[in-house]
Amino acid sequence: MPMLTQQRVTTFLLILIVIITYKLYLGGVFMAVESTKFNKEFFSQIEPIKLEDPLAVVLGAIDKGEPLVYTYGDAIKMAGHSCPAISGTYKMTQLALKKLYPDKTPVRGEITVKFKGGVEDKVNGPVSQVISMITGAAPESGFGGLGGGRYNRKNLLSFDPNNAPPDDCICSVTFARSDTGKKIEITYSNYMLGGNPKMGQLMPKAVSGQATDAELNEFGVLWHDRIKTILLDPPEGMFVIKELD
Repeated sequence: MPMLTQQRVTTFLLILIVIITYKLYLGGVFMAVESTKFNKEFFSQIEPIKLEDPLAVVLGAIDKGEPLVYTYGDAIKMAGHSCPAISGTYKMTQLALKKLYPDKTPVRGEITVKFKGGVEDKVNGPVSQVISMITGAAPESGFGGLGGGRYNRKNLLSFDPNNAPPDDCICSVTFARSDTGKKIEITYSNYMLGGNPKMGQLMPKAVSGQATDAELNEFGVLWHDRIKTILLDPPEGMFVIKELD
């Protein structure tokens, strides 16, 4: 009888191990399926942007002292694509936050943003969404805050249609800290970027859906050569920062 009991216990443990292993396997499969599989290896080399967000702590999403971490992949998912405008805006925001907060982690929701030009100028509208996602600064559609406006994000992002950006830039944006008033302007231009002539030949086929798989892959590689430069090795003059009074 004791031998029989021991065999049953052993069998039960083996079955339990099999069940746990299977569930862990399924969990790993589902996690892999539910994660975005970006196909450019250099994305993993791009420095993430870390911010404090007191509202996320207050409402229990993260523990005190833990940052919200944004990656270039998050910007791609927000925009639905990767391009020189989106990549440049991600890099521009990262550089602006480092300049505004040289000695501490930036605080999301305590940053105001103003674009030169109106929302329809250049690519102000689309790229403003990247900045809004990262900084928390939102236009009139943003979160109005708690308890009389605490943690407000509404109207922290705006446009200045009467103050046009330089003709040769992608965008020109002012970032300011609400706690200290420190303010900087950063202008992003990419006219100095070269480009493989073959990209121009492949683009019409890629956009129209007529490219073969091989052509589409080649176009994607050539397209991202410039994006890699913007994010990992921007040339002098691409991002110009000025401190404002």
